[in-house]
Amino acid sequence: MARSVVRLLVLGDSIAFGTGALRAEHALGPRLAAALTGDGHDVDLHVLAVPGAVSADLPRQVRAAAPLAADLALIVVGANDIVRLVPPEQAAASLDAALRTLRAGGTDVVLVPAPDMSSVPFVPPAFRPLVQGACAQLQQRQAAVARATGATVAAVADVNRAFGADAALFAADRFHPSSAGYARIAAALTPAVLAAARARRETAA
Repeated sequence: MARSVVRLLVLGDSIAFGTGALRAEHALGPRLAAALTGDGHDVDLHVLAVPGAVSADLPRQVRAAAPLAADLALIVVGANDIVRLVPPEQAAASLDAALRTLRAGGTDVVLVPAPDMSSVPFVPPAFRPLVQGACAQLQQRQAAVARATGATVAAVADVNRAFGADAALFAADRFHPSSAGYARIAAALTPAVLAAARARRETAA
């Protein structure tokens, strides 16, 4: 089968950007690009994610990405909305606007919902149930928006549990993933990303 070209866009926050990884190639974008290459695709990777971004920043990132006419976009967002106490309905509305613009432009989307911030080491144990509940509310709203717009929601529940059980998955700042953490996240995302790219290739064929 002829190799297809996948214009891969990575949007969102510091996790999408790769903050905490020891080397650039350890971040999500390069790891997923490598998986796509191994699956027979030629990858044109563009990482427009911005550390510190919240969901309200997504529409701006999407506008900046418009000239790229991406085939597939990975969106990782929600951690900073939790930290900054952004109401989940407000964050979801911003995500909805970004997803609708991407989908209208013909871009397939894989959404990585907000992580379970209760696993972050410096969150006091007494507050972890409250944080976990807030994260669950945002995750549910993000998933509903994704389904309504035809985006794929990546399955990351096992990743959240892994981070809660293994401190080595966190970088030295005890907040962002380490290179090992990014490897764990990328492994969970790869099936959804490959499935989206394969479906697009089959449709084109």
